[in-house]
Amino acid sequence: MKKLYTVLAIVLLASMILTACGSPATPATTESPSTQAPATVAPTEAPTTAPTGSFLERAMAGEFKGKTVTATGPFVDQDAQKFNATMADFQAKTGITIQYQGSKEFEASIKAAIEGGNAPDVIDFPQPGLLASFAKEGKIVDLSKNLDVAAIKANYNPYWIDQSMMPGADGKPIMAGVWERVNGKGFVYYPKKAFDAAGYKVPTTFDELKTLMDQMVKDGTTPWCIGIESGAATGWVATDWIENILLRTTTPENYDAWVQGKLPFSSPEVTNAAQIMANIWTNPKYVYGGTATIVKTSFGDSTLPLFDAKGPKCFFNMNGNFITSFFPSGTVGGVDYGAFYFPPIDPKYGSPMEVAGDIWGATNNRPEVMAVMEYFTKGEHLKVWMQQGGAIAPQKDADLSWYGSDIDRVVGAAIVNAGTLRFDGSDAMPGAVGAGTFWKEMTSFVSGSENLETALKNIDASWPK
Repeated sequence: MKKLYTVLAIVLLASMILTACGSPATPATTESPSTQAPATVAPTEAPTTAPTGSFLERAMAGEFKGKTVTATGPFVDQDAQKFNATMADFQAKTGITIQYQGSKEFEASIKAAIEGGNAPDVIDFPQPGLLASFAKEGKIVDLSKNLDVAAIKANYNPYWIDQSMMPGADGKPIMAGVWERVNGKGFVYYPKKAFDAAGYKVPTTFDELKTLMDQMVKDGTTPWCIGIESGAATGWVATDWIENILLRTTTPENYDAWVQGKLPFSSPEVTNAAQIMANIWTNPKYVYGGTATIVKTSFGDSTLPLFDAKGPKCFFNMNGNFITSFFPSGTVGGVDYGAFYFPPIDPKYGSPMEVAGDIWGATNNRPEVMAVMEYFTKGEHLKVWMQQGGAIAPQKDADLSWYGSDIDRVVGAAIVNAGTLRFDGSDAMPGAVGAGTFWKEMTSFVSGSENLETALKNIDASWPK
């Protein structure tokens, strides 16, 4: 396995010509379909004996033809279309209907559905911490009792397997989910033509980035376009910034301790990372529209000023590789835009790879449901999405040639081959913090309703006891 630094060097070297990737969720609120078959509140045990062949093999043989599997997650609009496209081949070959309906208010709606005993069969969680909370309540199927764990382990970097193991109702670890698609975070996208025409160079250190930002201001333009509005998930963009900065200013062990609640938000390490972000975000010369626009602008729309018809209104937008799904139709990576990995801040910590992704959990272990979960573990099922952009495959059997852009190819290779990965901190924290107070308190800070010190202390106070 290649060392992370080697991979990241490749990413930085390729950044001049990076062609992009993409995609979280463009939200559109929907309600759970009334036709969904309610799942049992507590999943039943797997049968002691089973017919010959894996669930997926049996499904492909037509054994479950006519069955329906209900599904939900944060995929809406373009992402929902891409997800449905990835499942079209499976449905055609198996005769199983995948009834998917996403929600802009996913975090709130799935909590109500599960607690009300009306959860879909399979659920996509962009925050493993949220999945962990339901696993602890005994609401999630232990996949290790149903699927071939050895085959799953052989097809993933061990880090992903570790991240899927969560305490069950009895406190013992269960395999609570399988990873379908992932993304690399901390990429800075820029309008390539205007950037090159201005004579700007891709920064390779944080000091170079700061110098370039000041040069842009001197030239009469604005360095950053930033937006954190995302419905009930407003604020997550700020958490991504802090996580990337923290990984570049302290040890991986400190990062892990922070995610586990052992290193407080109010600690010098985390406060320093948040302050570095604040130094950029609260400087009106650095942000298009000024700080006040950050909370009002959706994360997807925040990319549009890069591509203004009269010339870019800003030059940088930092996000995961999914963000290119929100670029104007017809924009071409390497031509209309480029990207570079957010540069190192303290040289001794290098440029670690932060990742995030979608982990699917199941509330029902019916055979057709397990066939869908097994399908998610195969790279082949992501082929269509990889070609369209917006999905990086964590599965080792996915072919790099399936990616529709060079940047997706670089990110995909980096994630699969990386010896060290660190998951998005807010997504891995308990849901009440990572998908709750962390988002909300950062929003309060950016909006000016409270100072940074207060926001960080409030997050600490919210940590589950």
